[in-house]
Amino acid sequence: MRMPVSLILAVVLVAGLFSWAGHVRAQTYDPSYPVCMQLSEWGGSRVDCSYVSVAQCAASASGRSGTCVPNPYFGLGRRDRHY
Repeated sequence: MRMPVSLILAVVLVAGLFSWAGHVRAQTYDPSYPVCMQLSEWGGSRVDCSYVSVAQCAASASGRSGTCVPNPYFGLGRRDRHY
């Protein structure tokens, strides 16, 4: 049984597109920390949500291309306990 040439080309094209796309890094917003730093780096940007205050984030961002922003997901991972 022979496969049509167009099907083979389509499979090769799709495989090529997936390999060209590379790895995609998820940007995680840790709901445990109130402040995030958005870093602009060569080849893209990333978000680091591991700061307890704006001052701590600003000290880490000093000299880098980082911007401190409030974490939009802060507190969503916690469950309030009612006794």
